[in-house]
Amino acid sequence: MGGVIVTNPPKADAKDVEALAAFGVATVSEAMGRTGLLGPSIRPVQQGVRVAGTAVTVLSWPGDNLMIHAAVEQCGEGDILVVTTTSPCTDGLFGELFATALQKRGVRGVVLNTGIRDTQELRDMGFAAWSRAVSSQGTVKATGGSVNVPIAIDGQVVRPGDVIVADDDGVVVVPREKARETAERSEAREAKEAATRAAFLAGQLGLDRYGLRDTLKRLGVEYQSYEEYTGAGS
Repeated sequence: MGGVIVTNPPKADAKDVEALAAFGVATVSEAMGRTGLLGPSIRPVQQGVRVAGTAVTVLSWPGDNLMIHAAVEQCGEGDILVVTTTSPCTDGLFGELFATALQKRGVRGVVLNTGIRDTQELRDMGFAAWSRAVSSQGTVKATGGSVNVPIAIDGQVVRPGDVIVADDDGVVVVPREKARETAERSEAREAKEAATRAAFLAGQLGLDRYGLRDTLKRLGVEYQSYEEYTGAGS
């Protein structure tokens, strides 16, 4: 298997990445019309961590981490490494030694559509990671692949330089051309949610705030007393 290592691909503006870092994955996805989410099987190995950065993508052969070694050279400050394989793989392609090399280069985290290992060590060193599986299964370094090419995870395309936002809820990808717009929409959504939160704290019901009583009526949902529903007392 051949491959290609693309150098210096375009990236989202750092200011837009930092703006997106202020928002959770759910907010960012909602701001993009409920799009961009990687599948729910991609889970964090830590809790209470949110990162945002620009994607460096890797396409590897199953059970082979050669191209992750090649990708380290292409990674820099503010990046997030995103790895997938040509067919499903849950082997532990990534561990503490890779994280050490990436952390030295200013990389903010890794997202793996594969397995990961050394999870305790990763938590201890504060290197953020999301993966499809945790596995101690080792790998080889024998097959070519590609770095900084478009890849797909759970049907979602990730291109080099796109923005990755990841937290306890999962991972979302923001196309680099939409980073600023998405940050602005996320800010507006946060403001709207703050107002709704205040209203709920004041006692308002979602049924009234969102005008859902008319929706229930239109759908034929009726209110009945317990006696009416059970026929008790008749």
